[in-house]
Amino acid sequence: MNFLEERIIAEGVVKSGEVLKVDSFLNHQMDMELLDDIAREFKLRFFGKPVTKVLTIETSGIGLACAVAREFDVPMVYARKTASVNLDADAYVAEVDSYGTGKVRQIMVSRKFLKPEDHVLIVDDFLANGCALQGLIALVEDAGASVTGCGVAIEKSFQEGGHRIRNLGYHLESLAIVERLDPETGAITFGTE
Repeated sequence: MNFLEERIIAEGVVKSGEVLKVDSFLNHQMDMELLDDIAREFKLRFFGKPVTKVLTIETSGIGLACAVAREFDVPMVYARKTASVNLDADAYVAEVDSYGTGKVRQIMVSRKFLKPEDHVLIVDDFLANGCALQGLIALVEDAGASVTGCGVAIEKSFQEGGHRIRNLGYHLESLAIVERLDPETGAITFGTE
């Protein structure tokens, strides 16, 4: 069992509807030491691969992506879910079906932050149906940039996202792969790719 799996067992809460809450350490309240450990692990797993940017989607992936970007010593960019006066009108846009909200949303990144010469490591806290990662991949490809890989803290292997991303040929690294959640007992079963 790795360090992230141990933390999930200790503090994760299984809810109905295949939901795993890790908000006490990963995506609401953040344990910065844990995020640094995750970032170092991604640095090892993507060692030797070119990375010029780290990309995530707002909001729960931002903290993790910041730690990863700091480890790689590159800028972090996040795709916005809502337009604002601060976002350039000239932006890459993709549609994403959100597992968490059940809504289809547009995500966007200003064209000045993704360039054809970029090698992008996509990072997120969870992987369920894969739509967020696919949307981020679409933004990178629209920019003419290269996807170095995708790093996910927690993958739910009983949902299709991981299979979908791997079948598309992308290098996907998931630090904790949840095979099964039992809301009645609170049991969490881990697996491998």
